[in-house]
Amino acid sequence: MCGRYAASRNPDDLVVEFEAVLAEEQKPLPADYNVAPTKDVYVVRHKKERDPEGAPTGGGHRELRSVRWGLVPSWAKDASVGNRLLNARVESLTEKPAFRKAAATRRCLVPADGWYEWAKRLDSPTKQPYFITPQDGSVLAFAGLWEVWGRGEDRLYTCTIVTSPAIGELTEIHDRMPLVLPPDRWAAWLDPAREDVEELSAPTPLELVHALELRPVSTTVNNVANNGRELVARAESVSAPADQPALF
Repeated sequence: MCGRYAASRNPDDLVVEFEAVLAEEQKPLPADYNVAPTKDVYVVRHKKERDPEGAPTGGGHRELRSVRWGLVPSWAKDASVGNRLLNARVESLTEKPAFRKAAATRRCLVPADGWYEWAKRLDSPTKQPYFITPQDGSVLAFAGLWEVWGRGEDRLYTCTIVTSPAIGELTEIHDRMPLVLPPDRWAAWLDPAREDVEELSAPTPLELVHALELRPVSTTVNNVANNGRELVARAESVSAPADQPALF
């Protein structure tokens, strides 16, 4: 699963990284080292271009915009349904009514520094949090879906993060992970003309997983009210996860 992550990059850097255009009247989001469900987050999506009369021109571009984390389908009676649709399992993207239409044409990328997972410990009933992040400090792109709920000025843009079975070293921490897409798969994932969802949502390449650091961090991150760069700092003297070989 993916229930907490870090996103500290400013929008100027993200538009360059993802070759995107910042959404009009977009207020910059602050760096967040403890992104939790229902918060506003950045996504990169394909935005259809329209003429002055509002008719589609057939063109489009990548847009960086903020949305609320927690997908609210257009047909939902109440926006609170988004509180339960934080993740979308890759195995059922094309089956579940809440995700089916978005998976077909409204896919997005969710930029992140890394994400948190909690593992059982041998020496304590308290779980040990880990920050999973690229060793080289590069940005991650989670596969996501976006939706718009409501009309006019009251429109609410939301997203969910696609998850898949964990692979490689990540299985030592948790049995699931965000579907992380390498740069050479970004364009295909964002292309609304691509209908082969199963092919687009192939597992994260193992070489990308090998390039991740599984960094133990302080339990301070457990409280969603806490924030700051110190949350992603390495915690020393951490025991191995229960029933797993030593990681460090």
